[in-house]
Order: sequence, then structure tokens, then C-alpha cells
Amino acid sequence: MKQIKLGSTNVLVPEIIVGCMRHNTLTPKEMNHYIHTALENGINFFDHADIYGQGQSEEVFGQALKNDPGIKRSELFIQTKCGIKPGQMYDLSKKHIIKSVEESLKRLQTDYLDALLLHRPDALVDPSEVAEAFDELHASGKVKFFGVSNHKPMQIELLQAHLSDKLLINQLQFSLPVSNMVANGMEVNMTGECAIDYDGSVLDYSRLKQMTIQAWSPFQMPDWQGVFIDAPQYPELNNVLAKIATKYQVSKTTIATAWILRHPAKMQVIAGTTKETRLKEICAASDIMLTKEEWYELYLAAGHRLP
Repeated sequence: MKQIKLGSTNVLVPEIIVGCMRHNTLTPKEMNHYIHTALENGINFFDHADIYGQGQSEEVFGQALKNDPGIKRSELFIQTKCGIKPGQMYDLSKKHIIKSVEESLKRLQTDYLDALLLHRPDALVDPSEVAEAFDELHASGKVKFFGVSNHKPMQIELLQAHLSDKLLINQLQFSLPVSNMVANGMEVNMTGECAIDYDGSVLDYSRLKQMTIQAWSPFQMPDWQGVFIDAPQYPELNNVLAKIATKYQVSKTTIATAWILRHPAKMQVIAGTTKETRLKEICAASDIMLTKEEWYELYLAAGHRLP
């Protein structure tokens, strides 16, 4: 498993990480086995959120670690997110951030988080409150690093202007078909829909600011239609995926992952599967370096264009 630097730090992390959104469906025993499979494949980085399974994903993970002396907390990178509250609202107040972290630590059965991300932008956010919360959490040793999720560059700049710690991470949806943050940069000065910049040039911004992009839903079609692999909506893309997969003797899932990892922004791919066989397929992408020709062939087959 290849490793990259986390943001502007010298901390090395795997380029593929485990997303735990659906892991509330696992028993602690199954979760423990899954953790061992991840570690055996070079992944020690686990991404949570307080909202996943209404806290049950964190709880199952914590239970899985509790009675296993073979897994050392110091060898894991545990990340969680906060800010989404049940009832269709976001809350990035100091009170809610602190409360969310305390509850996540209890569920995860750990004394500290390696990283805390703000899950979604809060229209009513007071950046000074976020700063107070982060300072308190960092000073107490409860959180090492901070980042955001689904934030635009100017939202990040607004927060960063008040923070003592640098924001190191931004989680963004990114897959072969869902890749406007690449497409809008390719279709500069064009009038098509893909030329519209929906995210404030977040890809270039992240590279300039040395923020690590974590790609979530790396196999999703637009508008939550499902996974594009083997989907009838994407016959050309699946044909190209199959052709390249045959060349490298891997699965189409592996090649779809390798396409993201090929980008020089050095992103992390969030593997949200609960199936160990699929996790191994995703991990295999770390050993593949697609050619430029293959990368562009896949990009075009996904429905994008070159002006």
C-alpha cells in the first residue's frame, strides 16, 4: 500500500482508507475481522462520522477494538466527522462540536482522535466558535488534526482565518462520472454544462494549500443512481474498464480506483464497502499506475469531453 503525506504534515497515511458509514451492519466480531483484513492490506486509517448508523458504526468499531490486544491504538489513524444533526440541520457551534467529540470518543473507546472533520458547511457558522472548539480539543489532546468535508475554498478560507491549526483534509465526492472538479478545469472558457465551476476550483485550491482530498463514493453515478460498474447506463465506460482490467489482470473496481489515484493531487480513496473481497480489490489499485492514455480514455468513456 502506497503512502502519502497528510496535508502539509510529514505524517504518512495510506492512499486508500476504510469508510465506516455502513459498518453498523456488522457485529463486533465481524468488524474485528474486517479491521484485521484492512491492516493486512496496508490500511490503518478508518473514517467515521457521528451520524453514521446514528452512532452505531463508531460503537461497533470501538467494541471490536476493546478486547483485542493484537491491535494497538497507536498504530491506527481514527478520523471522525461532526456537524450533521438528525432533523435536517447542521450545527458547527462550539457546544455541538465539543459534545460530538466527547460522544464519539466514548463510542470509539479511545482517548483521542487522529483527525476531526466538519461534515458539512453550516450556514450559521461562527468561525470564532469553531476556533475555540478546535483550540480546546487540541490543547486537551483529544484531537490531533483538523479538516473539513464538502467545503468550498472560500468557506475554508473563512474558517482558516480564525483557526490556530491548519485544515489538512477536505472530503469531496469524486468518481469517474462524478468529476466536475476535473472537468470544469478542462473546459475552460467553454459554454457547456461541464464548464460550470460548481466548487470554486477546489481541486487546484487543495493542491495549492496542500490539503488532502479524500474521495468519497468513488464508484457512484451522478444523482445517487447507484454504482456505475456494470451499470447499463455506462456501457462504454464498462467496456474500457474491462479492457484495461484484463491488461492488468485485476477487476474493474480496481481500475476505477486506480483512475482516482493516478491524479497528481495525491488523493485518498475512501473504500466504503463492508465486503472484504471488495476491499482487497480496491487495495490492489495501489499497485497500478495507469498511463496517461488509459486515464484519458477512461475519462472520455465516462461521458466527459475534451474541447
